[in-house]
Amino acid sequence: MAEYTRKQILDEAKRLANMLANTEEIDRFKQVESKINDNQKVQQLITKIKTLQKQAVNFQAYGKTEALKKVEQEIDRLHAEVDEIPIVQEFKETQGVVNDVLQLVSGTISREVTNNVITSTGGDLLSGKTGTNLKDESANHS
Repeated sequence: MAEYTRKQILDEAKRLANMLANTEEIDRFKQVESKINDNQKVQQLITKIKTLQKQAVNFQAYGKTEALKKVEQEIDRLHAEVDEIPIVQEFKETQGVVNDVLQLVSGTISREVTNNVITSTGGDLLSGKTGTNLKDESANHS
């Protein structure tokens, strides 16, 4: 069985990350993100939201609860307005797809490492127990 250094594993991870960065899903995400950055309406709304968030922090710091409530309602309204813009909806969808791909990759790596540990210790894949667990159980039942 081959042994790998941490550096070799990190180099492979960087290679995998580079492969992922050049997938159709990431490419689409970059295109949509670029459109969002160029969209005046979206950018104006984001600027308004950021300004109101700063005001909210100040109102909270000075205990101005009524003013804070009004600003928070306006922030919520603006967020809803941003969410209604088609390019923002598309951005959220592509972001979801990218997250799904990353989850799939990390889940696959995690599962494969776990399975490798189980089988290399003479464990049982169906029960998910390593050989060490199985030995402990048989010792407890004797």
